[in-house]
Amino acid sequence: MKKKTTAATKTRPMANNFFEDVYEVTKLIPRGRVTSYGAIARYLGTKMSARMVGWAMNAVHGHHPIPAHRVVNSQGLLTGKAHFETPSTMQKRLEKEGIRIKNDKVVDFERRFWDPSVELV
Repeated sequence: MKKKTTAATKTRPMANNFFEDVYEVTKLIPRGRVTSYGAIARYLGTKMSARMVGWAMNAVHGHHPIPAHRVVNSQGLLTGKAHFETPSTMQKRLEKEGIRIKNDKVVDFERRFWDPSVELV
């Protein structure tokens, strides 16, 4: 996934291609599905951690048309919700796509989970 997005690079400089690679994978998450920070990190096959994917997701808010709301932690928790416009924005976007949330967690996480290492073969 070493594809560079020229428009994004012109509007805001990136520290490296890792963030752009994360964004390219995130754009592929289907509507009504979620993935985890760790699943993206594993798919990219880098030594970067799930935490680095989280930093990329945090940096994207307001700058890209990236569906960051579809990236949750490995248990299905909406740990990134504080980085959206309001604390309820992430949940509202997921619910609009048919994903049920209870106590900040995707209710049927196993069924909704999209693994890029499996899906993007």
